[in-house]
Amino acid sequence: MDPQQIVFLLILAAALALFISEKLRVDLVAMLAMLALTLTGVLSPKEALSGFASEPAIIVAAVFVLSAGLSATGITDRIGAAIGRAAGGSEARAIAVIMPATAAMAAFSHHLMVTAMMLPILMRLAQERKLAASRLLMPMSLAASLGTTLTLISAPAFLLANDLLARNGGGRMDLFAITPIGAMLVAIGAIYMLAGRWLLPKRQGESGNVEYLKLDRYYTELLVDEGSPWSGKTLAAFDKAFQGRLQVVDWLRHGIRRRDQRAEAPLAAGDVLLVRASPDEIASVRDEPGLSLHAVVKYGEKPREDGKAEALGEERLVQAVVAPRSEFLGRSVSEIDFLSTLGVVVVGLWRKEGWLGGELSELRLEEGDLLVLWGAQARLEQLATHRAFLMLMPFDARGSTRRRAPLALGIMAASIALAATELLAPQIAFLLGAVAMVLTRCVSIERAYEEIDVRIYVMIAGVIPLGIAMDKTGTADLIAQLLAVHAQGLPVLGLLLLMFAAAALLTQILSDAATTVLLAPIALALAQSLGLPPLPFVVCTAMGAVASFLTPIGHHGNLLILNPGQYTFGDFLRVGMPLTSLIGLTVAWMARWLWLDGPLLPFA
Repeated sequence: MDPQQIVFLLILAAALALFISEKLRVDLVAMLAMLALTLTGVLSPKEALSGFASEPAIIVAAVFVLSAGLSATGITDRIGAAIGRAAGGSEARAIAVIMPATAAMAAFSHHLMVTAMMLPILMRLAQERKLAASRLLMPMSLAASLGTTLTLISAPAFLLANDLLARNGGGRMDLFAITPIGAMLVAIGAIYMLAGRWLLPKRQGESGNVEYLKLDRYYTELLVDEGSPWSGKTLAAFDKAFQGRLQVVDWLRHGIRRRDQRAEAPLAAGDVLLVRASPDEIASVRDEPGLSLHAVVKYGEKPREDGKAEALGEERLVQAVVAPRSEFLGRSVSEIDFLSTLGVVVVGLWRKEGWLGGELSELRLEEGDLLVLWGAQARLEQLATHRAFLMLMPFDARGSTRRRAPLALGIMAASIALAATELLAPQIAFLLGAVAMVLTRCVSIERAYEEIDVRIYVMIAGVIPLGIAMDKTGTADLIAQLLAVHAQGLPVLGLLLLMFAAAALLTQILSDAATTVLLAPIALALAQSLGLPPLPFVVCTAMGAVASFLTPIGHHGNLLILNPGQYTFGDFLRVGMPLTSLIGLTVAWMARWLWLDGPLLPFA
């Protein structure tokens, strides 16, 4: 073993110790490892910094922006809600619908985003259908992770594996190279969860009482504008179009409550609808053609029509809590005349108890009422010290540009098509799609930057030099030779299983990207020492890093559902050990069949 290898192994051991201890963030550890490799002369500065301009890092950043475009235009919410409706009332049907649908979404997005989106939907579904939340959340999280095995872009591990193969003359995988394996894994995962539901704990979950979710629904008033496309359409058509996102609780015409509020009754210009809506829906109203916030229009301060988002203009939405002994207690919104006295407009209200009706401006305020205020930034700053309010808080909402949903879908599809047909290099195709999402205003540039998980980008850029150093110093060849000597006599299927198992164990303490960077060079060198194509060995390694479900810490998605599902460490072991073994056998069998001309039968 030469000095360069000893230095590299010392740096690698220190990095692994820091990764495992979690005393420092993984992206910071990756940066420290990169700097150590440079300062010790193992890598040149150019080699050490090559990760920042690498294909995996660029694709990951671009996919985050593309996903943000789908989310900002309401596509992901609609898909999630549709899944919830299709799931029905039985546990088996819910699992059968949720798993393939979640996997399909994760194939072109980040599995954490999909898991986070589906979590509240399934919690509400479990509560409404009297199902155990723990029977739904683990299958969903599993499907989100398995969905990342459907395409090359959905997990950093596959991008890193592809980059390694390309740099070492092993060929480049196309976008759907691993799709046959991924489709098989999704099918096996769904069948396993359906047949083995008895392995899942039966617990309602921490949010069985969903009263705390009520804060997500505010009362606000919508005005049907002159020339609105909603004029003449029925209330039923309105409810169907918004699919519960805007829940109509009262209907006023000429300031008087309508007696005829049947679903078949037509809307008219000037009608005011009192609705319950989420913060995102309130922030999105200005993008709905033919609808306006009634309070804003009533006081002659129409929202911006120049296309600028409120977050970029002078106007803001904030929420204010009515203080105990406030001068506003018992007075109606119209009596207080917020615009004249405070320079703001009340556009929404949340009250913990009771069901509101009638005109919002005639509602008498109570202690603890939460008002949504709209106004100029300078005015809102002055309100922060007003004694009538207990506190002012940012209105946590993101507007959606649902009119651009078809455009966002088209951009995503075009990016995938360009990458799949290799008309453009994958990183250029997805970068072009990300830029198009911003230019077409499917997502604001501020939100696009916010959605990029810089930690993942920096971590990928930082761990790539570890793989380069392992190859450059000959460490990968050395370990591969040791493996080849001790694995003599093992069939090819056994060797593929060995690489999967090594990655499956290591990924419990490291990220899938770090695991792939460390083990993929060894898999490549092992294949070359045996005179075999490296592709199946590298793919099995990356699959082991991505599709191992032995513990809740192996995947961040499992951590998201740990408390809501009231799971224990043992729950994941009981479900995950047989499943991971089955996945390993399937991956090795499929890899041998696809790329080594192996027999179709697993053990033939």
